[in-house]
Amino acid sequence: MKVGVQMYTLRDYCKDLDSFSETLKRISEMGFSTVQVSGTCAYQADWLRDRLKENGLTCDLTHYNYDRIINETEAVIAEHKTFGCKYIGVGSLPGIFSGEKDKIPEYCAEFVKKATPAARKIAESGCYFMYHNHDAEYKNSINGENCMKYLSDNFSPAEMGFTLDTYWVKSGGYEPVDEIKRLKGRLPCVHFKDMAVEPDGTKHFTWCGNGILDFSSIGDALKDAGTEYIFIEQDKTFRCEPDPFRCLEKSKKYLESIGFDF
Repeated sequence: MKVGVQMYTLRDYCKDLDSFSETLKRISEMGFSTVQVSGTCAYQADWLRDRLKENGLTCDLTHYNYDRIINETEAVIAEHKTFGCKYIGVGSLPGIFSGEKDKIPEYCAEFVKKATPAARKIAESGCYFMYHNHDAEYKNSINGENCMKYLSDNFSPAEMGFTLDTYWVKSGGYEPVDEIKRLKGRLPCVHFKDMAVEPDGTKHFTWCGNGILDFSSIGDALKDAGTEYIFIEQDKTFRCEPDPFRCLEKSKKYLESIGFDF
């Protein structure tokens, strides 16, 4: 398994092509060799290919525009092949954060209906469609089962994998190791994100090793599950360390100390 950077962590430093390019350079200088491109400014596939190459990086996962994935599937595949990325991801399904719990089954069913044809085309091309969870998929249910179970049951392993997010699994009331075991073989990419819990019970994002998640046990489960890439992500920083680059450095140092590869 190789550990890289989920660029959503650095989205405030990727608002135009110049800053995006500089951020890729900084990531490389930090000792990373792979990224997930997500939350950045717009870019052309050949531009990204060239910037990755000049910085000794690969992009092995994206969060891409959902409408384009389902409506311009062939073009999306071609773009990913241009910059050498196998895993084509979405960050969530439309409607999951609407707060309309009674409509969640409808939103999930619509996602399955619309995304399945695209997922099949992506698989036929040699790429793989990936779904990233938040805690909403665990806190909402369909016929007595959570939405993650519904999605994993209604897409075959050949059609869709999961970019399992350790923080959001825990936030949703489940244990990451249990979910990794359940989704074994469907987790080529995951997100490492730690959870800090304040004395009053407030939870927030933090760098890996500064929270409550057991990344050694999670790592052992991922090896057995066949995971290829781990992307460090921190949605927000806090006063204890407001610089996301420093947070990444701290996560990297900790994960290296417990045996992860970069």
